Amino acid sequence: MKRLFSALTLSMAVFCSCLLQEASAQNWQELKSEHFIVYFEQDENFAKEVSYKAEVYYQRIASDLGYARYSNFWTWDNRVKIYIYKEKESFLKATNQPTWSEGMADYRNKQIVSYGWSKGFVESLLPHEMAHLIFRDFVGFKGEVPLWLDEGVAQWAEEAKRSEYKQLAKQYLRQNTLLSLDDMMRVDIRNVKEVDKVHVRSIIKKDGERLFLFIGGESLVTLYYLESVTLIGFLMDKYGSVSFVDFCRQLRDGKSLQDALGAAYSTYSIRTLQDLEDRLIEHLEEEK
Repeated sequence: MKRLFSALTLSMAVFCSCLLQEASAQNWQELKSEHFIVYFEQDENFAKEVSYKAEVYYQRIASDLGYARYSNFWTWDNRVKIYIYKEKESFLKATNQPTWSEGMADYRNKQIVSYGWSKGFVESLLPHEMAHLIFRDFVGFKGEVPLWLDEGVAQWAEEAKRSEYKQLAKQYLRQNTLLSLDDMMRVDIRNVKEVDKVHVRSIIKKDGERLFLFIGGESLVTLYYLESVTLIGFLMDKYGSVSFVDFCRQLRDGKSLQDALGAAYSTYSIRTLQDLEDRLIEHLEEEK
Protein backbone atom coordinates (compact mmCIF):
# COMPACT_ATOMS: atom_id res chain seq x y z
CA MET A 1 0.00 0.00 0.00
CA LYS A 2 1.27 3.45 -0.89
CA ARG A 3 2.64 5.43 2.03
CA LEU A 4 0.29 8.33 2.81
CA PHE A 5 1.73 9.96 5.91
CA SER A 6 2.28 13.17 3.92
CA ALA A 7 -1.46 13.40 3.27
CA LEU A 8 -2.68 12.64 6.78
CA THR A 9 -2.06 14.33 10.09
CA LEU A 10 -1.26 11.44 12.39
CA SER A 11 -1.81 12.45 15.97
CA MET A 12 -3.04 10.87 19.15
CA ALA A 13 -6.21 11.66 21.03
CA VAL A 14 -5.35 11.09 24.69
CA PHE A 15 -8.17 10.20 27.08
CA CYS A 16 -6.08 9.94 30.21
CA SER A 17 -4.57 12.69 32.30
CA CYS A 18 -1.09 11.95 31.11
CA LEU A 19 0.96 15.00 30.75
CA LEU A 20 3.80 16.35 30.63
CA GLN A 21 6.62 14.49 32.22
CA GLU A 22 9.15 17.23 31.69
CA ALA A 23 6.94 20.33 31.54
CA SER A 24 8.02 21.70 34.88
CA ALA A 25 11.65 21.43 33.83
CA GLN A 26 11.16 23.30 30.56
CA ASN A 27 12.04 26.96 30.17
CA TRP A 28 8.70 27.87 28.65
CA GLN A 29 7.90 31.31 27.33
CA GLU A 30 4.22 32.25 27.40
CA LEU A 31 1.84 34.00 25.01
CA LYS A 32 -1.84 34.55 25.93
CA SER A 33 -4.93 35.18 23.79
CA GLU A 34 -8.65 35.07 24.53
CA HIS A 35 -9.02 31.29 24.40
CA PHE A 36 -5.41 29.98 24.37
CA ILE A 37 -2.09 30.12 26.17
CA VAL A 38 0.82 29.20 23.92
CA TYR A 39 3.96 27.87 25.62
CA PHE A 40 7.08 27.83 23.47
CA GLU A 41 10.83 27.34 23.82
CA GLN A 42 11.96 29.56 20.98
CA ASP A 43 10.71 31.48 17.90
CA GLU A 44 8.22 33.98 19.28
CA ASN A 45 7.00 34.88 15.78
CA PHE A 46 5.95 31.27 15.19
CA ALA A 47 4.17 31.25 18.56
CA LYS A 48 2.31 34.44 17.60
CA GLU A 49 1.16 32.84 14.33
CA VAL A 50 -0.05 29.78 16.25
CA SER A 51 -1.95 31.99 18.71
CA TYR A 52 -3.64 33.98 15.92
CA LYS A 53 -4.57 30.92 13.86
CA ALA A 54 -5.90 29.11 16.92
CA GLU A 55 -8.46 31.86 17.47
CA VAL A 56 -9.51 31.72 13.80
CA TYR A 57 -9.88 27.91 13.90
CA TYR A 58 -11.81 28.09 17.17
CA GLN A 59 -14.67 29.90 15.42
CA ARG A 60 -14.48 28.01 12.12
CA ILE A 61 -14.41 24.45 13.54
CA ALA A 62 -17.34 25.05 15.90
CA SER A 63 -19.32 26.52 12.99
CA ASP A 64 -18.43 23.71 10.55
CA LEU A 65 -19.44 21.01 13.02
CA GLY A 66 -22.68 22.77 13.87
CA TYR A 67 -21.54 23.47 17.42
CA ALA A 68 -21.32 27.27 17.09
CA ARG A 69 -24.07 28.03 19.60
CA TYR A 70 -22.43 25.66 22.09
CA SER A 71 -18.90 27.06 21.67
CA ASN A 72 -18.71 29.70 24.41
CA PHE A 73 -15.95 27.98 26.35
CA TRP A 74 -12.16 28.06 26.83
CA THR A 75 -11.94 31.50 28.44
CA TRP A 76 -9.91 32.84 31.37
CA ASP A 77 -8.81 29.95 33.62
CA ASN A 78 -10.26 27.45 31.14
CA ARG A 79 -8.08 28.55 28.24
CA VAL A 80 -6.54 25.73 26.22
CA LYS A 81 -2.78 25.35 26.64
CA ILE A 82 -0.65 24.76 23.53
CA TYR A 83 2.86 23.41 24.14
CA ILE A 84 5.35 23.70 21.28
CA TYR A 85 8.59 21.79 21.73
CA LYS A 86 11.49 22.90 19.58
CA GLU A 87 12.10 19.44 18.09
CA LYS A 88 10.33 16.11 17.64
CA GLU A 89 12.74 14.17 19.84
CA SER A 90 11.91 16.25 22.92
CA PHE A 91 8.17 16.07 22.13
CA LEU A 92 8.26 12.25 21.95
CA LYS A 93 10.34 11.98 25.10
CA ALA A 94 7.98 14.19 27.11
CA THR A 95 4.75 12.58 25.92
CA ASN A 96 5.71 8.93 25.27
CA GLN A 97 3.85 9.01 21.95
CA PRO A 98 4.46 6.49 19.14
CA THR A 99 7.12 7.55 16.64
CA TRP A 100 4.55 8.22 13.90
CA SER A 101 2.74 10.84 16.03
CA GLU A 102 3.21 14.51 15.20
CA GLY A 103 1.14 15.81 18.09
CA MET A 104 -1.46 15.01 20.71
CA ALA A 105 -4.55 16.41 22.38
CA ASP A 106 -4.99 15.77 26.10
CA TYR A 107 -8.74 15.98 26.71
CA ARG A 108 -8.71 16.04 30.48
CA ASN A 109 -6.18 18.83 30.80
CA LYS A 110 -7.28 20.72 27.66
CA GLN A 111 -3.80 20.73 26.21
CA ILE A 112 -2.37 20.45 22.71
CA VAL A 113 1.23 19.30 22.47
CA SER A 114 3.51 19.16 19.44
CA TYR A 115 6.77 20.60 18.20
CA GLY A 116 7.73 23.43 15.85
CA TRP A 117 7.80 21.50 12.60
CA SER A 118 7.80 23.96 9.73
CA LYS A 119 5.42 22.13 7.40
CA GLY A 120 1.90 21.47 8.49
CA PHE A 121 1.76 22.54 12.13
CA VAL A 122 -0.40 25.65 11.66
CA GLU A 123 -2.31 24.44 8.60
CA SER A 124 -3.00 20.85 9.66
CA LEU A 125 -2.04 19.73 13.13
CA LEU A 126 -3.39 22.76 15.00
CA PRO A 127 -6.97 22.57 13.64
CA HIS A 128 -6.80 18.77 13.95
CA GLU A 129 -6.02 18.81 17.67
CA MET A 130 -8.42 21.67 18.35
CA ALA A 131 -11.22 19.66 16.74
CA HIS A 132 -10.48 16.79 19.13
CA LEU A 133 -11.00 19.11 22.09
CA ILE A 134 -14.07 20.87 20.69
CA PHE A 135 -15.69 17.54 19.82
CA ARG A 136 -15.09 16.13 23.30
CA ASP A 137 -16.29 19.29 24.99
CA PHE A 138 -19.60 18.68 23.20
CA VAL A 139 -20.03 14.88 23.45
CA GLY A 140 -18.28 14.35 26.80
CA PHE A 141 -16.86 11.00 27.91
CA LYS A 142 -19.81 8.93 29.08
CA GLY A 143 -21.29 7.85 25.76
CA GLU A 144 -20.27 5.12 23.34
CA VAL A 145 -18.04 7.23 21.12
CA PRO A 146 -15.87 5.11 18.79
CA LEU A 147 -12.30 6.22 18.21
CA TRP A 148 -12.84 6.49 14.44
CA LEU A 149 -15.53 9.13 15.04
CA ASP A 150 -13.21 11.19 17.22
CA GLU A 151 -10.27 10.87 14.83
CA GLY A 152 -12.46 11.46 11.77
CA VAL A 153 -13.77 14.76 13.15
CA ALA A 154 -10.19 15.88 13.76
CA GLN A 155 -9.07 14.97 10.24
CA TRP A 156 -12.13 16.64 8.72
CA ALA A 157 -11.19 19.91 10.45
CA GLU A 158 -8.22 20.13 8.06
CA GLU A 159 -10.36 21.87 5.48
CA ALA A 160 -7.75 22.12 2.70
CA LYS A 161 -7.33 18.34 2.56
CA ARG A 162 -10.97 17.25 2.31
CA SER A 163 -11.07 16.71 -1.45
CA GLU A 164 -7.78 14.80 -1.31
CA TYR A 165 -9.14 12.44 1.33
CA LYS A 166 -12.23 11.73 -0.74
CA GLN A 167 -10.21 10.87 -3.84
CA LEU A 168 -7.98 8.53 -1.85
CA ALA A 169 -11.00 6.76 -0.37
CA LYS A 170 -12.42 6.15 -3.86
CA GLN A 171 -9.07 4.74 -4.93
CA TYR A 172 -8.98 2.29 -2.01
CA LEU A 173 -12.57 1.22 -2.61
CA ARG A 174 -11.65 0.35 -6.21
CA GLN A 175 -8.66 -1.61 -4.90
CA ASN A 176 -10.78 -3.42 -2.28
CA THR A 177 -8.62 -2.14 0.57
CA LEU A 178 -11.07 -0.15 2.70
CA LEU A 179 -11.56 -1.63 6.17
CA SER A 180 -14.97 -2.94 7.16
CA LEU A 181 -16.78 -0.87 9.79
CA ASP A 182 -16.75 -3.90 12.07
CA ASP A 183 -12.96 -3.78 11.95
CA MET A 184 -12.93 0.01 12.37
CA MET A 185 -14.84 -0.54 15.62
CA ARG A 186 -12.39 -3.19 16.83
CA VAL A 187 -9.07 -1.55 15.98
CA ASP A 188 -7.47 0.53 18.73
CA ILE A 189 -5.06 2.54 16.64
CA ARG A 190 -3.38 3.87 19.77
CA ASN A 191 -1.82 0.45 20.29
CA VAL A 192 -0.39 0.13 16.76
CA LYS A 193 3.23 1.01 17.38
CA GLU A 194 5.19 -1.71 15.59
CA VAL A 195 5.40 -0.45 12.03
CA ASP A 196 6.78 -3.75 10.70
CA LYS A 197 4.12 -5.98 12.25
CA VAL A 198 1.60 -7.61 9.89
CA HIS A 199 -2.08 -7.24 10.80
CA VAL A 200 -5.01 -9.20 9.37
CA ARG A 201 -8.15 -7.11 8.88
CA SER A 202 -11.47 -7.59 7.09
CA ILE A 203 -12.28 -5.26 4.19
CA ILE A 204 -15.29 -3.79 2.42
CA LYS A 205 -16.34 -5.26 -0.91
CA LYS A 206 -19.00 -3.62 -3.03
CA ASP A 207 -20.91 -6.91 -3.43
CA GLY A 208 -21.03 -7.45 0.33
CA GLU A 209 -18.47 -10.26 0.32
CA ARG A 210 -15.93 -10.22 3.17
CA LEU A 211 -12.26 -10.65 2.35
CA PHE A 212 -9.14 -10.26 4.45
CA LEU A 213 -6.27 -7.84 4.05
CA PHE A 214 -2.73 -8.46 5.27
CA ILE A 215 -1.31 -5.06 6.16
CA GLY A 216 1.70 -3.60 7.96
CA GLY A 217 1.31 -1.44 11.02
CA GLU A 218 2.25 1.82 9.31
CA SER A 219 -0.20 1.26 6.47
CA LEU A 220 -2.94 0.25 8.92
CA VAL A 221 -2.53 3.53 10.81
CA THR A 222 -2.74 5.52 7.59
CA LEU A 223 -5.75 3.60 6.27
CA TYR A 224 -7.59 3.90 9.58
CA TYR A 225 -7.19 7.68 9.62
CA LEU A 226 -8.19 7.97 5.97
CA GLU A 227 -11.35 5.93 6.44
CA SER A 228 -12.26 7.82 9.62
CA VAL A 229 -12.24 11.18 7.85
CA THR A 230 -14.05 9.67 4.85
CA LEU A 231 -16.92 8.60 7.12
CA ILE A 232 -17.23 12.06 8.70
CA GLY A 233 -16.98 13.77 5.33
CA PHE A 234 -19.74 11.53 4.01
CA LEU A 235 -22.07 12.29 6.93
CA MET A 236 -21.43 16.02 6.71
CA ASP A 237 -21.54 16.35 2.90
CA LYS A 238 -24.54 14.10 2.39
CA TYR A 239 -26.73 14.87 5.41
CA GLY A 240 -25.41 18.14 6.86
CA SER A 241 -24.33 19.46 10.24
CA VAL A 242 -27.81 19.48 11.81
CA SER A 243 -28.11 15.69 11.62
CA PHE A 244 -24.50 15.31 12.74
CA VAL A 245 -25.08 17.46 15.84
CA ASP A 246 -28.19 15.38 16.59
CA PHE A 247 -26.12 12.19 16.24
CA CYS A 248 -23.45 13.53 18.62
CA ARG A 249 -26.08 14.72 21.08
CA GLN A 250 -27.59 11.23 21.19
CA LEU A 251 -24.16 9.80 22.01
CA ARG A 252 -23.59 12.47 24.65
CA ASP A 253 -26.91 11.58 26.27
CA GLY A 254 -25.92 7.92 26.61
CA LYS A 255 -27.38 6.16 23.60
CA SER A 256 -25.43 3.35 21.98
CA LEU A 257 -23.78 4.04 18.65
CA GLN A 258 -26.44 2.05 16.80
CA ASP A 259 -29.31 3.76 18.58
CA ALA A 260 -27.74 7.17 17.98
CA LEU A 261 -27.39 6.42 14.26
CA GLY A 262 -31.03 5.39 14.09
CA ALA A 263 -32.24 8.47 15.96
CA ALA A 264 -30.33 10.89 13.75
CA TYR A 265 -30.26 9.18 10.35
CA SER A 266 -33.20 6.76 10.11
CA THR A 267 -34.83 9.15 7.63
CA TYR A 268 -31.88 8.36 5.35
CA SER A 269 -32.14 4.57 5.86
CA ILE A 270 -29.22 4.43 8.29
CA ARG A 271 -30.07 2.52 11.46
CA THR A 272 -27.08 0.20 11.85
CA LEU A 273 -23.35 0.13 11.17
CA GLN A 274 -24.02 -2.05 8.15
CA ASP A 275 -26.44 0.56 6.80
CA LEU A 276 -23.78 3.23 7.28
CA GLU A 277 -21.22 1.12 5.43
CA ASP A 278 -23.66 0.47 2.57
CA ARG A 279 -24.55 4.16 2.21
CA LEU A 280 -20.86 5.10 2.27
CA ILE A 281 -20.08 2.71 -0.57
CA GLU A 282 -23.02 4.05 -2.59
CA HIS A 283 -21.82 7.61 -2.00
CA LEU A 284 -18.25 6.88 -3.13
CA GLU A 285 -19.55 5.00 -6.17
CA GLU A 286 -21.89 7.85 -7.15
CA GLU A 287 -19.02 10.34 -7.25
CA LYS A 288 -16.64 8.35 -9.44
